[in-house]
Amino acid sequence: MNTFQAMVLDKIGDETKLEVKQLTLEDLPKGDVTIRVAYSSVNFKDGLVAMQGQFVESYPLVPGIDLAGTVTDSTDERFKPGDEVIVTSYQLGTGHFGGFSEMARVPSEWVVPLPKGLSLKEAMVLGTAGLTAALSVQRLEDNGLEPSQGPVLVAGATGGVGSIAVNILAKRGYEVVASTGKANEEAFLKKLGAKQVINRNDIIDSDQTPIREEKWAGAIDPVGGKTLQYILSTLKYDGSVATCGLTGGIEVSTTVLPYISRGINWLGIDSVEFPMTKRLQVWNRLADDLKPTSLNDELVNEISLKELPSVLANILEGKVRGRTLVKL
Repeated sequence: MNTFQAMVLDKIGDETKLEVKQLTLEDLPKGDVTIRVAYSSVNFKDGLVAMQGQFVESYPLVPGIDLAGTVTDSTDERFKPGDEVIVTSYQLGTGHFGGFSEMARVPSEWVVPLPKGLSLKEAMVLGTAGLTAALSVQRLEDNGLEPSQGPVLVAGATGGVGSIAVNILAKRGYEVVASTGKANEEAFLKKLGAKQVINRNDIIDSDQTPIREEKWAGAIDPVGGKTLQYILSTLKYDGSVATCGLTGGIEVSTTVLPYISRGINWLGIDSVEFPMTKRLQVWNRLADDLKPTSLNDELVNEISLKELPSVLANILEGKVRGRTLVKL
């Protein structure tokens, strides 16, 4: 395939333009591994890149921070034509042509062999969102979280990270409380395994109260902002929150009180520069004991490249639930 289609973001003067273009292999950036992309996925960060120009290092750019496909050419002996692989994170889709393209070329240091037990489609149902959810669960458990300790809160539960986190936690025996602003999604979240669904407005710190009644043994928070403030004030003694997103803002106002009186843990989750040796371990766990049970049901919506711009706009407005895949 010498010519192929890709979603290209370009900037002329102060105006940006997002459109499907016909590219050639010569248009691809330098890299050791060339991949025929089967699927990409749509993440909140992709919306920030494509619709707002955030994180973009240079133009033109093919967005898409995730991809899964088959190697067509490689100068690295670790990867051969026909190998099925995953690429997420690093500068993919921000400073390097990403996954919204039928072909991609990337540094071999970014490439993960597809773990046994996952298909290319399942790998992209997971993608960066699944990797982030798995990292969050692992960090919570590394800090002592167990199902017997009480309920675990998942904020932003209908989003990519949140929905996968609900499913992983439920599969592992936790009592999951899911928070969402979408009143009509209770059945969806309970199907994923949530025991209780609450309104996101119920977990927003509107008065900067530093410490409240203890509620959660642990929490996964892709939201940040005032939601995180509330979570920090309501964790049980020795409880932990894994912060992995910023859809609700980057500013957090807190005090030392919950930390020194309850010994709580605020855990930061980074999936962009997460070391490859540990990244491989987590991907293998996602194909095994951390594998969600809902990878091929209504959690997943497939779209084409032409449908992508509207989905990218909707994801920034909180109108997308679960995982959206771009089939290439």
